[in-house]
Amino acid sequence: MQILKHKTNFDFIGKRKPAIFISTIINLAIIVGIAAAGFNLGVDFAGGTVVELKFNHSVSPTEVRERAQKGGLHDVSVQNIGSSDENAFLLRMGGVTQLTEENATKAKAAIQGLGTITNVYPDLANGIINFRSTTQLTPKAIRDAVVASGTGVQEVRDLGESSSGHGFDYQVVASGMADKVREVLSQGQETPDFEQRRVDYVGPQVGKQLRNRGIMALVYSMLAILIYVAFRFDFKFGPGALLAMVHDVVMVAGYYLVSRREFNLTSIAALLTIVGYSVNDTIVIYDRIREDMVKYKGKPLAEVINIAVNDTLGRTILTSGVTALSLIGLLIFGVGEIFDFAMAMLVGIIVGTYSSVYIASPLTIWLDERAAAKAARSGGIDRQQPNAA
Repeated sequence: MQILKHKTNFDFIGKRKPAIFISTIINLAIIVGIAAAGFNLGVDFAGGTVVELKFNHSVSPTEVRERAQKGGLHDVSVQNIGSSDENAFLLRMGGVTQLTEENATKAKAAIQGLGTITNVYPDLANGIINFRSTTQLTPKAIRDAVVASGTGVQEVRDLGESSSGHGFDYQVVASGMADKVREVLSQGQETPDFEQRRVDYVGPQVGKQLRNRGIMALVYSMLAILIYVAFRFDFKFGPGALLAMVHDVVMVAGYYLVSRREFNLTSIAALLTIVGYSVNDTIVIYDRIREDMVKYKGKPLAEVINIAVNDTLGRTILTSGVTALSLIGLLIFGVGEIFDFAMAMLVGIIVGTYSSVYIASPLTIWLDERAAAKAARSGGIDRQQPNAA
């Protein structure tokens, strides 16, 4: 298929300075925005609970959210999944258990009201309350007191008499947020009008570990590609490919920053895909540049690059266009993470094509000019040395 029937002669490289200026401003703005506001981290990275529900009647996301908030789930995010007639929703909320800082204070007061309590230690990360009582208590009395304070209880553990012999140790395990969701949405109903299909918990430490490993995977992949490009071509081509990749990653990250869509493991997958796409387009142009450097020996590198970009323009339009077309269906019918992945890919395709011409190529020209200037200075010094003698 031939898109461009005649050879083009657009002066792409001649516009490199304003393009670099605009790209630099946008990239700096995104980096500052990330440092100041940060991403809207999803459950994968921030930790929390995801519950999938399917209702047996028609209901809107707004109605589900209102029912949840009415029952005390104020930070819940409700997202429709599948077609509208499926009535299936994802509920996302922070925290793994019902034990929050506010609930822990109330539960502590309730436990202290049971008798002479010497130590109460709420462990919010694990949803556990440890305490010691000078008198022996029944698990039922402890459960009733904590539940009455507003925290669901999964289990009360009687740990027996303390090793020092100065009391009895107990442990209260708070219920998960999924239990709270079921309880809240079932209020006033004899039988729940929904089915709980799936529950995913991600603790804050696990979320932090996933986030760090995702970032390291991105960094390692970029370094590996840099090494490949450096060996495949030569040193003056490698930095351009790396800078283009960094540019594309920052621009796609800007989509998540501005749109406030959730940044999660799917986002990392999108960024890794964009890194591969970006370097693929850059290498195609680099390969043509290397061929044209031999073909047009003696021409300035900027002119050679212009010829190479024009020669590969038809291929670039076809490749980028077909890849973008494959995302249309996902953008139209996809929801949630699927839509976010497709939109991030679309942004990446656009900036990846742009960066191959206006980021990678100009850096290659700059490095070539720098090397030529250094060689000229060295040659001047060598010529002056015999005269000085």
